[in-house]
Amino acid sequence: YLNSIIELNPEALEIAANLDAERKAGKLRGPLHGIPVLLKDNIDTRDKMQTTAGSLALEGNYAAKDAFIVRQLRKAGALILGKTNLSEWANFRGKRSVSGWSSRGGLTRNPHALDRSACGSSSGSGAAIAANLAAVAVGTETDGSIICPAQTNGIVGIKPTLGLLSRSGIIPIAHSQDTPGPMARTVTDAAILLGEMTGVDGRDAATGLSRKRALSNYTKFLDYDGLKGARIGVARNMAGSNPKIIKIFEHCIEVMKQLGAVIVDPADVPNFDKFGTTELEVLHYEYKADLNKYLKALPEDARVHSMEDVIKFNEENSDRVMPYFAQEHMVAAQGKGSLREKKYKDALAKNLRLTRKDGIDAAMRKHTLDAIVVPSGGPAWVIDLVNGDGINWDMESPSPPAVAGYPHITVPAGHVFGLPVGISFIGKAWQEASLIQYAYAFEQATQYRRQPRYLPSASLNP
Repeated sequence: YLNSIIELNPEALEIAANLDAERKAGKLRGPLHGIPVLLKDNIDTRDKMQTTAGSLALEGNYAAKDAFIVRQLRKAGALILGKTNLSEWANFRGKRSVSGWSSRGGLTRNPHALDRSACGSSSGSGAAIAANLAAVAVGTETDGSIICPAQTNGIVGIKPTLGLLSRSGIIPIAHSQDTPGPMARTVTDAAILLGEMTGVDGRDAATGLSRKRALSNYTKFLDYDGLKGARIGVARNMAGSNPKIIKIFEHCIEVMKQLGAVIVDPADVPNFDKFGTTELEVLHYEYKADLNKYLKALPEDARVHSMEDVIKFNEENSDRVMPYFAQEHMVAAQGKGSLREKKYKDALAKNLRLTRKDGIDAAMRKHTLDAIVVPSGGPAWVIDLVNGDGINWDMESPSPPAVAGYPHITVPAGHVFGLPVGISFIGKAWQEASLIQYAYAFEQATQYRRQPRYLPSASLNP
């Protein structure tokens, strides 16, 4: 029992019948016509499903309009099958959180080993797609929330360039890092889903930058020889020291060499671990501003209209909402001032400098790289409701591209005691097409994705 779906669309069969009728009548909207898609439960849908971010404080929240990406999906003929469970408030409520747990949805489990975490915050999206419960899903990421559950559940995840996909109608954390993105079993499916969601949205100014950069079709970059001649840098300083992961990583590098890639090793990313404090500072500032804006627009009869209301609701219902962990991040965010404050502006500027000009850009410029590769993460940890997440990976793939707003793709790369691990392809802004090309070539040559076996615990056989 995965508990990956928080709510099913009660109109799904009716919508499916209508889409089938369109197809029979010769109207084909595109590759997503009639395809079942799951959405993370922080994405607004104007239908009979709620949008709650897994929080009881938002129980009964029926959106007045579709999120922009949902509108794009419906236009493409996608069947919105349901909403997926997530780490409550996209894993930005308490410091000792349990990934995949929400007060409304309960705990999501990893389909490869049911006592293991599905990671987060797009936990349900990752677990559901690994388990074949739908063709594709949409997750969201601020820092690792697509990449981690994708790699931990053994699927493909794309965290796109900030502004490629609209965030309007998505319950926010921080506008300088938030983005939705596709989660799928194959690079092909992820590429199709990504293209169908692009578009300039007047409600999200960041999408204006995508006007001449976004594509509606990324499938033309699905090339078996996509790695041939590509200069791929190995970020050794971000790879950690776990011998099991390093062994898998070395094998992946060898595969890329055999596929014709020019491997630059090492090609370390400077300053990849120098912005943790300022990143958190920015997230707290923007969380208060952005969430207040979303909640303020809710109907008058909604339970909450501000972060202050949410904090109060959580305190008053702590037995149901906070049985395992508290709300330190919300309290810290509530204590912040406006986005005009120098402390916020300085922290944001530092983050962008260390991750862009003096980070990913510096590494790619120094070594004339087309992409950077690094392990996506480690195997799923055992779920621990008492102590919270027990991540003991000494590697870091999600944060630099997440903070920079740069694209990042994870693809299955192997297994540790039956638990999936992934490899990451990272590039500069708007490089989705080339990253898809490299990821596809690697995926087709290796075919490392396995069907989950729903084992009660991880296999002791390597």
